[in-house]
Amino acid sequence: MNIPLDTDLIVMAIWGLIFAIFVIKLFQSIRLVPTKSAYIVERLGKYHSTLDAGFHTLIPFVDKVAFIHDLKEETIDVPPQECFSSDEVNVEVDGVIYISVTDPVKASYGITDYRYAAIQLAQTTTRSVIGTLDLDRTFEERDVISAKVVQVLDQAGALWGIRVHRYEIKNITPPETVKNAMEMQVNAERERRALLAKSEGDKQSKINRSEGVKAETVNRSEGEMQRRINEAEGKAEEILTISRATAESIERLATVIAAPGGHNALRMQLGEQYFKQLDGLSQKNSRVVLPGNMVDFDYWMNSIGLTEEKPS
Repeated sequence: MNIPLDTDLIVMAIWGLIFAIFVIKLFQSIRLVPTKSAYIVERLGKYHSTLDAGFHTLIPFVDKVAFIHDLKEETIDVPPQECFSSDEVNVEVDGVIYISVTDPVKASYGITDYRYAAIQLAQTTTRSVIGTLDLDRTFEERDVISAKVVQVLDQAGALWGIRVHRYEIKNITPPETVKNAMEMQVNAERERRALLAKSEGDKQSKINRSEGVKAETVNRSEGEMQRRINEAEGKAEEILTISRATAESIERLATVIAAPGGHNALRMQLGEQYFKQLDGLSQKNSRVVLPGNMVDFDYWMNSIGLTEEKPS
């Protein structure tokens, strides 16, 4: 009597389990896809559709979400790796990749792990590019290295359903011995530039002083030349003025002499000046030689041609 009862319980338990599984699958068939996400749906193991953002329902036991992709841009660290430059110097380089999924189907079925593949390709490309550059240029050509890595990753990303936005090198670390040598080189270059700047400053200072002395000398000579020109012009103007005044006075004197009574007036003035000169010489106790006939003043005047001609 107990065996049939146990069998019914087992059957009921099995149907209950089946119902629970069906309910769970039914709830799992309801999918809410967030923004900037993509769900890859497989039906009976084959790609069926890609679910975009929103509400979706699947067929239980037939459809399943095989891959979930985040379509936002993400960063992937590239681990440090050793690279040899063209001058055989070992440097350690690491970086970061900025990528995003553009084709969820290719990202699911085109490659097993696109993140790992992108890291490996970035490392190999970095090694090949640094191998063509000298150590000094590796620090200067970071943009060239990054551009080359992005170019190679873009070509591969077209098949993987991803897009590489940029690749940045974070650190390029040379060995300690090379770092010490580079520091010494930098210090030597700084000292050389300092000495060069000082010598250029001294040179410019001497040039400025010499130009100042030259300008001062030129200004002085030009000033002296202008002073002499002004003095000469002043003297010439003075001589010209005196000559004009003398000519004018002579002309007026001749006019006065030619006038009636002019000779007599001139004789009187000359006589007065003559006797004043004699008086001045006598007061100075000077020796004066006088003519023998002081009374005959007309004779002296006739000797200089200032006697008035009498009409015949």
